[in-house]
Amino acid sequence: MLKILFTLLASVASAGSAASHENYTQVGITPLNNCIQFSVSSGTGCAWMCNYCANQLGTFNYYFTDGVCTYQTGGCVGNPIAGKTYTCCAA
Repeated sequence: MLKILFTLLASVASAGSAASHENYTQVGITPLNNCIQFSVSSGTGCAWMCNYCANQLGTFNYYFTDGVCTYQTGGCVGNPIAGKTYTCCAA
């Protein structure tokens, strides 16, 4: 049931973007501390990751716990590694 719910949420979150829900794996959602965890596949960049975190957390005021992606002039940048688990949390 959780997988079905997540697939539905991921489909809604990715609507209108070039990325599909197949380029990441949901690891967990922890509503108590407003963090989500996920891993990405090869070729997924920080622009997608930042968009995903903003959509899932419902805010643009968030951060990556390991600093993999940051905002700089021109957008969200960084070098994510495929298969690594990333965590973003609402600030």
